[in-house]
Amino acid sequence: MLSSTIVSVALPQIVGALDGTQSQYTWVVTSTLLASTASTPIWGKLADLFDKKRLLQVGILLFITSSLLCGFAQTTGQLIAFRAVQGLGMGASQVLVQVIIASMVSPKERGRLNGYLGAVMAVATVGGPLIGGLLADLPGLGWRWCFLIGVPFMLVALVILSRTLKLIDVRRPDTKVDYAGAALIAAGVSLLLMWVTFVGNDFAWISWPSGAMVGGSLVLLALAVWVESRVAEPVVPLHLVMRRETAIAILASSAVGMAMFGGAVFLGQYFQLARGYSPTEAGLLTAPLMLGTMVSSTVSGRMVSRSGRVKPYVVTGMVMLTLGFLVLSTIDASTSLLIVCGGMLMMGLGVGMSMQNLVLVVQNSVPLREVGAASGTVTFFRTLGGTIGVSVLGAFLANRVASNITEGVTAAGISPTAGSGDASTLDLESMPPFLREIVENSYGSATGDLFLVATVIAVAGLALALFLPAVRLRDSVDLPERNEGAEGTAEDAPVPETDAEEPGEPTDSARATGSGREPSAD
Repeated sequence: MLSSTIVSVALPQIVGALDGTQSQYTWVVTSTLLASTASTPIWGKLADLFDKKRLLQVGILLFITSSLLCGFAQTTGQLIAFRAVQGLGMGASQVLVQVIIASMVSPKERGRLNGYLGAVMAVATVGGPLIGGLLADLPGLGWRWCFLIGVPFMLVALVILSRTLKLIDVRRPDTKVDYAGAALIAAGVSLLLMWVTFVGNDFAWISWPSGAMVGGSLVLLALAVWVESRVAEPVVPLHLVMRRETAIAILASSAVGMAMFGGAVFLGQYFQLARGYSPTEAGLLTAPLMLGTMVSSTVSGRMVSRSGRVKPYVVTGMVMLTLGFLVLSTIDASTSLLIVCGGMLMMGLGVGMSMQNLVLVVQNSVPLREVGAASGTVTFFRTLGGTIGVSVLGAFLANRVASNITEGVTAAGISPTAGSGDASTLDLESMPPFLREIVENSYGSATGDLFLVATVIAVAGLALALFLPAVRLRDSVDLPERNEGAEGTAEDAPVPETDAEEPGEPTDSARATGSGREPSAD
């Protein structure tokens, strides 16, 4: 989490220093999300088959190596490529941490622990932009330390986990990982995201490149569905996706991820490019978003563990998220900071209450032996929603900024070449004062339009959440054999974590309460 958030505020400076463009700005984020998305279901399935501790250690080493490479990148292209590798390590850490926790704790008790994890995530998210802004502003360090700073944390985690984590190693050597399905899913999603990024600038919406890329993506994803329906150990088990509560939770989580990831990524850019704040100041100004996430995730996590009920918190969170986006849709370059901070606070409250609890719904509804695949699946779709959200909203923002700049320079009686192409460079320091003012106003109004699109996505997520079954979290680690897949409820941890799996046979107490419903009164 620190590695992701520490970059967000410094990205305008990073991309400007590497002579990048608005589309490359988006892909610095999208490449990481894409790699994390594509690898998450694979890591989750591997956790059901192999040593979870060893897999987590591999993921940490992969993350450390890629972070060092990002810190020494010389071009924006190199940075995007290294960030993609970093996404593989992110996917492993996010999903395997949740799997390991779920292997030791029942879904009901997991609600409280997930609340703590949400608080940890929020602290990292609040501290990340502040540290990133300071590093970017300090002449002795610079933006490269935004990537290097996470290495010591991961080294400490690697040593502590190697020495203290003790898990029962449950292996299934006769099973095979569905690499074909994973490759088809990754290829189909990647092609679709590439189309979203380039359409409108490099080619028209209705053109043969659009038809080829969209058609190819649909064919690849259709083949992936066909493969997943036939293999013995699918990466994305279709029978889990088709369950009512699981399907609704996955779709709602995808909508939340799309709106939240896509909206939050561009807040730091708004404060710097539209309001003229430094990276450090921009980090401080994003604090209300993370404060809301920290408070709501901790409080709602404890209340969910106490009552075993999930739906009220999910619905309330979706309402708050929608209202937050609606407020942010009114902003421009001159909007009062109180209004902007109020919108971010509501957005954070909504994310904290909804995102982690939607994953718990999925984890609660499956037996122990499928919890890794189920958690990987919901994480996959949630991160996929975030990846699509960043790409779609990034392309939308680039087009709106380019159009606004063209209109601004034309109105000033100047040739519109400064606003052409890809919304031009992000290096405002090199611009003449009159052009910088036009660019700042363009980013301000375009960001408000962006959040209006995010509001529509959040409304779709709210509509889905209303159809979520009013289930209860079970207080046993596993479902008994006789009730496998019957009914259940779920709740999960914050944005980056969604896995569960547990060794051992269910106890008598677990068999007695394994129906997934809370025996006591609410």
